[in-house]
Amino acid sequence: MDEAVEKLLPAIEEQLASPETPYVLEAFERILGEPDIEEEEAKAMLAFCLADEIEAMMAAERPFNIERYQMLLGLLPVMPEGR
Repeated sequence: MDEAVEKLLPAIEEQLASPETPYVLEAFERILGEPDIEEEEAKAMLAFCLADEIEAMMAAERPFNIERYQMLLGLLPVMPEGR
């Protein structure tokens, strides 16, 4: 697992439990409905999306784009090519 993704797993756990980020739980439950995807892998996918948005935010020197993050989550379980 990518180190950046691994470091974001606690944030994903918080988002899964938070009523402020229901779209993260929705994506998680949808991914778990796929065959052969375990809970740990699903959480890593969510963390990958969060890492991708943070990386894009830092590169463009802009605020966190929640719409982009939600879009990335909506693409799962298909992982975007490259970051």
